[in-house]
Amino acid sequence: MNPPLRIKFHPSGQVRMLYNEIIGADLVGPNLDIRRASYVEPISDGPLKGQWIADLTVSGGPVLGPVPLRSDALRAEKAWLEQHAL
Repeated sequence: MNPPLRIKFHPSGQVRMLYNEIIGADLVGPNLDIRRASYVEPISDGPLKGQWIADLTVSGGPVLGPVPLRSDALRAEKAWLEQHAL
């Protein structure tokens, strides 16, 4: 079962959501503008090599982590974006 898709409708008419493959992008509307909100990346060197971070600075947020699993970083990324960026 897919998790629920959260969509926020702003008074200006702008619609914001976290993109995923639950619905096709073409169903959102003709003026779709997809923008990167974050980066989930592994740490490639140093004592934390192999850990993961979610870098939300693109959206005015923090860098979350490090965490041991990519899935942990993805969950943290999604939670922050749903709370602060939608």
